Amino acid sequence: MSSSAGGGGAGGGGLDIASLLDKAKELDQLKKDQDDVVAEINKIHKKILASPEMVDKSVDAILLKLRGLYTRAKELSESEISASTALIGLLDGLLQSGASTAQRKKIEIGEQKKKRIKSDTDTARFSAASMRNQLDQAANLKGEQVAARVKSDDEKDEWFVVKVIHFDKETKEYEVLDEEPGDDEESTQKFERKYKLPMSCIIPFPKKGDASSAPDFGQGRQVLAVYPGTTALYRATVASHRKRKSDDYILEFDDDEEDGSLPQRAVPFYRVVALPEGHRQ
Repeated sequence: MSSSAGGGGAGGGGLDIASLLDKAKELDQLKKDQDDVVAEINKIHKKILASPEMVDKSVDAILLKLRGLYTRAKELSESEISASTALIGLLDGLLQSGASTAQRKKIEIGEQKKKRIKSDTDTARFSAASMRNQLDQAANLKGEQVAARVKSDDEKDEWFVVKVIHFDKETKEYEVLDEEPGDDEESTQKFERKYKLPMSCIIPFPKKGDASSAPDFGQGRQVLAVYPGTTALYRATVASHRKRKSDDYILEFDDDEEDGSLPQRAVPFYRVVALPEGHRQ
């Protein structure tokens, strides 16, 4: 059976690129806000070094102000990671949509904006601070269910819902548990499988209680989704437009043919993620 495929129209591509530009502006503003906070922190540090006696006189006020600034810096850094992750999701969506070069050229973007977008994404991806925050975010997934590529070969990738047990910041590896019992071929007992996987094999699911921060995949977009009634994820195509981001997706799964057609199946938004590049099924 041939796999189902679709592509967004020019209008959808334009909206996606507009969203991408908005998210890039948000990243730029976050960077400026971070610079302002760091400058304020450095200013207080210099005052303390220049006049140590000032600390003795007003230690509580200084420490409270520093704490507030560091808290703000942490919030901005976390927001930067969230915004850059959303930006990468939008870029993945545009790549998957099959938007033509001609359509992309219709969007008039100045060279300065192009450089700014590149600078923002490069900064988010490669800066040491961002990397530390990414590791912190990974560690915070402990106890959460995520999508995991537990097997990959020349023929296909196998993705399942697993639970994060531990994240090792040194090796950058997740230890995960497949909570769905498997059959031991040599016995009748059920057993749970554990895996150690690199960060590239893990995709966090959208938060069930926060639909506003979840990616919005348009009609015709190919995604990776949990097949109803299972813990396995397969490639699927968004079959219809959703009115709200909290609505279920209506999907057509590849290789799910019944009576010569693909049935449409409802899947919660928090069980749908972007289709990884190069996915084999």
